[in-house]
Amino acid sequence: MEFKHTSVMFNEVIDNLLIKPNGIYVDGTLGGGGHSAGICEQLDESGTLIAIDRDTDAINASKSKLQRYVCDKKYVHSNYCNIKKVLRELGIKEIQGAVLDLGVSSYQLDNEKRGFSYMKEAPLDMRMDQSDELTAHNIINDYTEEDIYQIIKTYGEEKWASRIANFIVQAREKTSINTTTQLVDIIKSAIPASARRTGPHPAKRTFQAIRIEVNNELQLLKDSVNDFIDVLSYGGRLCIITFHSLEDRIVKRCFNDAVKSCTCPPEIPICVCGGKAKGKKVTSKPIIPTEDEIDNNPRSRSAKLRVIEKV
Repeated sequence: MEFKHTSVMFNEVIDNLLIKPNGIYVDGTLGGGGHSAGICEQLDESGTLIAIDRDTDAINASKSKLQRYVCDKKYVHSNYCNIKKVLRELGIKEIQGAVLDLGVSSYQLDNEKRGFSYMKEAPLDMRMDQSDELTAHNIINDYTEEDIYQIIKTYGEEKWASRIANFIVQAREKTSINTTTQLVDIIKSAIPASARRTGPHPAKRTFQAIRIEVNNELQLLKDSVNDFIDVLSYGGRLCIITFHSLEDRIVKRCFNDAVKSCTCPPEIPICVCGGKAKGKKVTSKPIIPTEDEIDNNPRSRSAKLRVIEKV
């Protein structure tokens, strides 16, 4: 299957990175290579792109796509949370910019073997890195009812989390739950018909929650934002695209902490911490896709772009 992906808010990301032709830039979520291509177009022979992805399919596909550009390209099979380790192993101390697109790629959603989509029959997998051990099958068939409930409630913000978890446990007592369609049918049976008539697909929130658990997405994001700000050079920018409120809250909170110059408790009248701000927000509110982009790429509808600059 060809690795296809439409990069969300492509122009907004490239414009906000303020790319220098000889700079070093990181695409921490390479995916289909769209944002990487935009970066490479503005780099000359002395510039460098560091392309990181957990998915070897993404890396292999993007190598072909990006080979025509003259800049130096370094491909790394890793998680963006390892940014400091990646740079250390490459002998690089700081970078001039980075982008993180936290969405699941169209390739992963549409590839029937990967199990990300609730619209296609597939094994319960959902691993972004195929070398990881934990799969959606493990969660659905091995986790306790309470753990499944907490995952769906916390990561999916699903109103019917308790019923869905209970129905999953009842179903697996009869037979192993092995496919996405089996799980979708269970979710539909757990949600009352009246609640299924409005809103998104009834399985959307549960699938999101399980995917987040499989790939440890939120904890990795929280741990990574500060690391990326740390490795930026003065004036360097970090662009992060989120696709649901849980991700956006984490990024917003991390950016808010990074722009604070004082961390003293509010009851202390004079600053004694001597803290300095790490960055400044480029925009006070997140950038959202244009109506034209949403029309051309409906998957961009929920995207938000936040940008911070190192000071």
